[in-house]
Amino acid sequence: MPGLAARMAAATSLAEIVNGRHTLEDRFGAEGVARMSDLEPRDRALARSITTVALRRLGTLRAVLAKFLETGLPKKAIGLDWILVVGAAQILFLDVPDHAAVDLAVRAARRDQRTSPFAGLVNAVLRNVIREQEGLVDSFDALIDTPAWLAARWRANYGEATMRAIVAMHREEPTLDLSVREDAAGWAEKLGGFVLPTGSVRLTSHVAVPELEGYDEGRWWVQDAAAALPPKLLRPEAGERIIDLCAAPGGKTATLAAAGAQVTALDRSAERLKRLAINLERLGLVADIAVGDVLTYSGEPFDAVLLDAPCTATGTIRRHPDVALTKKSSDIATLSALQSRMLDRAFELLAPGGRLVYCVCSLEPEEGEAQIAALLRRNPDVERMPITAQEIGGLAECLTAEGDLRTLPSQLADAEPRRAGLDGFFAARLIRKQARGR
Repeated sequence: MPGLAARMAAATSLAEIVNGRHTLEDRFGAEGVARMSDLEPRDRALARSITTVALRRLGTLRAVLAKFLETGLPKKAIGLDWILVVGAAQILFLDVPDHAAVDLAVRAARRDQRTSPFAGLVNAVLRNVIREQEGLVDSFDALIDTPAWLAARWRANYGEATMRAIVAMHREEPTLDLSVREDAAGWAEKLGGFVLPTGSVRLTSHVAVPELEGYDEGRWWVQDAAAALPPKLLRPEAGERIIDLCAAPGGKTATLAAAGAQVTALDRSAERLKRLAINLERLGLVADIAVGDVLTYSGEPFDAVLLDAPCTATGTIRRHPDVALTKKSSDIATLSALQSRMLDRAFELLAPGGRLVYCVCSLEPEEGEAQIAALLRRNPDVERMPITAQEIGGLAECLTAEGDLRTLPSQLADAEPRRAGLDGFFAARLIRKQARGR
């Protein structure tokens, strides 16, 4: 039945992601495509769209379904909840004919002996969703789609208004941002987008990336506007020796290489580095690629170091909604300890007078501001090199009082949600002081 495989793949993906067995990228990303190899490209794209919107609005979807399940879900119907979520997601949030969403959900239920007896229930519930959908979604508080522990943290760290603005942006589907080699305005016109103050091009179209003009020629690469800033803040110069730690998938490496630097791209994952190599080849850029661990890597001191450290990634929820559901509060302490060790090692790789940019795609201060404050306390050879508003397109609201970068999903406001927002990033630029007597 056309479209049935896509719906069943979406239901399976949701179950695996929410239960912590896989991430959205595992199922649909460049390295995880093999998991969907039995689907036609069109079905794979549809399955990803359904899964993504269902993760983004899971709290709302569950509340809607609960409204029409007076006695709750049948306990023996394993998997029925995800069939219903997939159906409701299409009805409420996707441009899919309502009758197709219901029909294929019923067919999916009949395909499994555990859910087959409840196919009639699926039909009834989803038809009720269709009948009463007017105003249904807006009847719930936006916080319903954010785990309580994250909302509480953002309220404490940023205040009630900013927390709610962040939550609101997480419910919106973001468009793609591109980093371009040259002529941002020209490429924005060609691709149907516009140039952001930071220099990135933001698209307004829904065309598949490989089909866009300039892709095969390597004139640009996909990279959120906030993620594009840290390598620029390093101020790379032609001929400089720079190491990009935790380099995959390669967007930051590309920026450094395009500036003419001699880049070493280091990452623990050989598979992810293969993707980096493919990206660099398409872009016509060169870097020394090395598989290794930041904590044990050794080599001659570098002129500059970029450390994009492993983190909770809570700043990327607008693009990766699974993060909100798969991360735990205990992850912050675990990753903060690792980040501290990585920062110390990254500093050891830096030549006297050299520059270090540390960044994380996290909204949690323990992984950003607190890391730099602690490093400055424990190492007298470290000095902060404040970032200026001019370096980030005049976006002074994205700078802390200390001169570090702190972007929030709610920044870069626009009346149209798809034109607004940034990933949540923290970045600090540091200098290793010259040795005494030099």
